[in-house]
Amino acid sequence: MATADTLVSVGLPVHNGVDRVRDVVESVLGQDHENLELVIGDNASTDGTEDLCRDLAAQDRRIVYHRNPVNTGLLNNFVGVMRLSGGAYFRWVGDDDWLAPNNVSRSLEAFAADERSILVTTQLEYVSSDSAVQTVEFHGDSLSSEDPVTRFTEMLRLLNESHMLIDPLYGLFRRSVVADIDRRNMMREDEVFATKLALAGPWGHIPEVLGRRHWEVERVSALVRKLDLPPWHACFVTTLQCREILHWLARCDLSPTERRRAQLAVARMFVRRQKIVAARRSRRLAHMAGIGLGQQCAD
Repeated sequence: MATADTLVSVGLPVHNGVDRVRDVVESVLGQDHENLELVIGDNASTDGTEDLCRDLAAQDRRIVYHRNPVNTGLLNNFVGVMRLSGGAYFRWVGDDDWLAPNNVSRSLEAFAADERSILVTTQLEYVSSDSAVQTVEFHGDSLSSEDPVTRFTEMLRLLNESHMLIDPLYGLFRRSVVADIDRRNMMREDEVFATKLALAGPWGHIPEVLGRRHWEVERVSALVRKLDLPPWHACFVTTLQCREILHWLARCDLSPTERRRAQLAVARMFVRRQKIVAARRSRRLAHMAGIGLGQQCAD
């Protein structure tokens, strides 16, 4: 059971974040839950991040600093900081994020209130590239259901809604449960991971803003390069995502009826997203045709 003595680990993956890391480290160490460790995974930074992190670790024994000798990739660095952690509970934090001082303690209270939960999420503020701050309130109890397919279907629904509604990747986990979930480097891996979490067990949610994240939209082609994936992955993002989810469903401990319900939910998501892509392409073609017609008239 979560108590004031429970060790909580926070994992901070970073690469070339010397200008950002200090603030997020201070927000983690400023938690009112004292039994805390901060595991920093430095992915072979070249900008001074190493010196800064070593200085910070020398000042506070709660910091565990690990430097990868080579860049292992974004996902491997995320997984790596969890493997290095020793807490019964774990959460990730981005290198430009901020946590409210009571983020961890409020999350532990939610775990104590419902021992079934494997994850507790909170509302987050999102800061865009133009410094606009937004948040969206999440309401609903489907993710706390005993039925894994109800949770799974709700998560699929949320994936087609605003990303600001709920972000399981930046909640507090029962480490023993989440550490056993396989992850693979791919586009929308965070969404696939979210569906795996939904199948793993019930979630709790705190309808309070207890953290802040920076958010910017990146082109698919840029993300493919960032993740070091083959370029053709950009053309089959939804297909690859749904295939990975279906593979995971085949491995889960579900009854035949539950598995069919879950597979049907994936099929509905695939069709919906394909329709969205088709509509977007049609608008793009219509726009290009309009430009061409305008140029002809001008001639």
